[in-house]
Amino acid sequence: MLLTIIEGRHQSAANPQARDEGAILRTASFNNPSREVGKEIHMSVALSAQEITRALTRISHEILEKNQGADNIVVLGIPTRGAHLASRISSIIATIEGTEVPTGTLDITLFRDDLRIRPPRPIMPTNIPPSGIEDRNVILVDDVLFSGRTIRAALDALGEIGRPRTVQLAALVDRGHRDLPIKADFVGKNLPTSKAQSVKVLLSEIDGRDEVLIEDEAK
Repeated sequence: MLLTIIEGRHQSAANPQARDEGAILRTASFNNPSREVGKEIHMSVALSAQEITRALTRISHEILEKNQGADNIVVLGIPTRGAHLASRISSIIATIEGTEVPTGTLDITLFRDDLRIRPPRPIMPTNIPPSGIEDRNVILVDDVLFSGRTIRAALDALGEIGRPRTVQLAALVDRGHRDLPIKADFVGKNLPTSKAQSVKVLLSEIDGRDEVLIEDEAK
């Protein structure tokens, strides 16, 4: 059985064949555990592939400006999608500066504050560049900044590895609703949402396409 999902705006009543800009019709299988049978999900596109590329390019330039170049930075992505975003940012910086940027991943699973109330999660790899993080400007990269609890866990995980000079946060999307006093230094897009909504980041490395979607349950 398939569930019809409508992305973007509704079709024009005057011309049912025409769709507003950004409107997409998709289907989603009930095999997806995130779906509940009988619920219609409306999905609107918040960022297209081109907009994601532009946002990451702008973030890369802002990182270089804030840190006066790439000489002392280390880019660490939070798995899963944050790791791929970190790799893209490092590639953009390398193209701009003509030099490779130390890049790795930082798993925060064992430092989460919800381990006791959620099912066990697989531990993802933590890969720290050979240059380490001591006295470096570490750029943490994540896809969506929401409550701030993931970043708190990332800071705890970093503390077990070394003592960076600074820790800066880059997020593709900041959707608000913070539980902790955490703020991103670099944001691709501020996206006001309600807590009832969901934000999905799709990346070509995992999902086959680049897109940021806002999900709403139909009322």
